[in-house]
Amino acid sequence: MGKKLSALLVSAWLLSGTLQAAIPAGDDATTRPELYYLTNSQAIDSLALLPPPPAPGSLMFLNDQAMYEQGRLLRETPRGKLAAEDANLSSGGVATAFSGAFGREISATATPQLYKLLTNMIEDAGDLATRSAKQHYMRIRPFAFYQVATCNTRQQAELASNGSYPSGHTAIGWATALVLAEINPARQNEILKRGYELGQSRVICGYHWQSDVDAARLVGAAVVATLHTSPQFAAQLQKAKAESGGPQA
Repeated sequence: MGKKLSALLVSAWLLSGTLQAAIPAGDDATTRPELYYLTNSQAIDSLALLPPPPAPGSLMFLNDQAMYEQGRLLRETPRGKLAAEDANLSSGGVATAFSGAFGREISATATPQLYKLLTNMIEDAGDLATRSAKQHYMRIRPFAFYQVATCNTRQQAELASNGSYPSGHTAIGWATALVLAEINPARQNEILKRGYELGQSRVICGYHWQSDVDAARLVGAAVVATLHTSPQFAAQLQKAKAESGGPQA
């Protein structure tokens, strides 16, 4: 093992132990109930759900490194351009990302009920569901590990001190894909493929390791299962299905 790689591995261990307090408590279903379908007690506990992230030097971490290098080679390609665009999930970005796969425009004007459904479940699937594991492990992100810029640097400074495991963007993307596939089963292959791509985009950009993304898909699936126990979510889901002509309950 080269000296440079050894130093990087040591840095990763040091950072994992010294950034424990880097993430603020943030909003939750108590402080901002209008943002969530799930209460704090219903929220997915990613720390309890997931195994620890791969340790530096392990075979799984070597795979993470290989996938990072493979993704980095795609950044100057059309797939890399899509990955950079996929980093923008706020302000309607999720709806825009899935419109093509869904088969029609998803927006506040074209499909207001569906747009509301997706917008309101973002926090349930993202920050609230991934926060406990992120805060506990505080895994260093690939771009910080390698000191190489991401393919979309808009949030790079903000996320430099934010835990990498699991990926919030991926959890949101996969949860969204599962819900949209339920609303429009005729397009489920396209929708689920797009949801998968959103996660891989995080690897290509260098924001997350492959294992962050793989774990986040499990979190996203758990979130959707729990969302179906929420009367508020169920009611909005039915409105979205009616609006989109999807199967009714």
